[in-house]
Amino acid sequence: MEIYPDIPLQQIDAVLEKSQQAFDTYRQVSLLKRAELLRAIASELEEIGDAWIQVAHQETNLPEARLRNERARTIYQLESYGQACAEGDWMRISIDTAFPNRNPPRPDLRKMMIPLGPVVVFGASNFPYAYSTAGGDTASALAAGCSVIVKAHPAHPETSAMATAAIRRALEKCGLPIDTFQHVYGASNEVGKALVQHRNTSAVGFTGSFNGGKQLFDWANQRPHPIPVFAEMGSVNPIFLLPEQMGLEAESLAEKIAGSVILGVGQFCTNPGLLFAVEGDSLLHFKNKLKALLQSVAPAPMLHTGIKDNYQSSSTEWRAKAGVSTLVASVEQPDLCVTPQLTETSLNRFIQDSSLHQEVFGPATLLVVCPTLSDLLVAAAHIEGQLTCSVFGTPAELSAQSGLLQILQTRCGRLNFNMVPTGVEVVQSMQHGGPFPATTDPRFTAVGSDAILRFVRPISYQNCPDDLLPDELKSANPLQIWRKIDGAWSNDSVR
Repeated sequence: MEIYPDIPLQQIDAVLEKSQQAFDTYRQVSLLKRAELLRAIASELEEIGDAWIQVAHQETNLPEARLRNERARTIYQLESYGQACAEGDWMRISIDTAFPNRNPPRPDLRKMMIPLGPVVVFGASNFPYAYSTAGGDTASALAAGCSVIVKAHPAHPETSAMATAAIRRALEKCGLPIDTFQHVYGASNEVGKALVQHRNTSAVGFTGSFNGGKQLFDWANQRPHPIPVFAEMGSVNPIFLLPEQMGLEAESLAEKIAGSVILGVGQFCTNPGLLFAVEGDSLLHFKNKLKALLQSVAPAPMLHTGIKDNYQSSSTEWRAKAGVSTLVASVEQPDLCVTPQLTETSLNRFIQDSSLHQEVFGPATLLVVCPTLSDLLVAAAHIEGQLTCSVFGTPAELSAQSGLLQILQTRCGRLNFNMVPTGVEVVQSMQHGGPFPATTDPRFTAVGSDAILRFVRPISYQNCPDDLLPDELKSANPLQIWRKIDGAWSNDSVR
């Protein structure tokens, strides 16, 4: 593998200056041209073929089948964000026409979203395609009209380099400024800090650990002019198991949850790291089945040494915690391989020890046993912000648990009913974000076309001559996009 050295800090200024210059041109490119670029990137990535799969497999240890699925998802993201970009719904266009005879007169007001500026994207280690160089942050920023600088993740530099080459080929074919997309390497914190704090950087996209995301957020807020950081920082994605459903389907619930815990060797941000259930015979049946399933899982490799070492040390620490019993211990394995872990504690201990609320990144989950059904509400009130929360129950149980559901709505971005949290659909109705510490801004999503909204801001034009308005706001509606005109949606011209 080729060696990819950190970018010298003195070169970062030149990178951001080029990005700003490219942005000044690219921001004026039409929605259709941006959509063409995203489709062209998707096509270039397809053209790489199996060579991209093989390199990513060597760098990440992810199985080829998983990488093929992730590549397909990445290509779909680019194409779907391109389609959304062209349709323009995300621009939230509204036009309120003048009432000159009103007292006082109302001026003509027209509002739309415009791009923020150069966006710095930090690649994720666990998704070398979908959340990295050509992933969702890059796609949504380009759709918004922003230039992009990606800092490659050190765990898969050559995979990132191949994606970069594809993106730049697409820019050339579309006749767009080549520096609309730039790519740097930097394993050191100083590179990340310099990128975030450069005067031209307008926003940051990040998927990774809490410590990493919080550091970027802090650096951004230390600037003379703070900028938004959209950091997805991890989640334990608690599952609440109601007793009637547990009594009916203890074994099948165990099978679903075991599959979710070990999926991708537990290296998903939606991995279920907490289970809450009510004490009783059905819980014992469920627990024994889950224990047997996790004990039977063969060792599997994690992404890289750092993640494996962190998983093993965290697993060992959890087994040593007061009030925690080990049902399945993660056994030290050679190379990068690990095995699952299942631990158990009481609700009281969970409440007393906040460290039990934290994520163990890997195939590990903690079962919290609640004495009564009403204690599930107590448990819910003590969890922090999450990407997801899940509830398994019969229809009657779910209807009777409005209090629990109300609490969970305040704790997560996606509330699942009778489904495990792993699996994130790339559609507009998906919310992949949640209250802190899951993300730095719960108002936005990192998945689905609404992800574009992270990298834009509203601007209103008052009493502006029609010929000076952007095409999106012109009275004739030359783009034929949907706009809200005097309170009603229409794709007609302004009368």
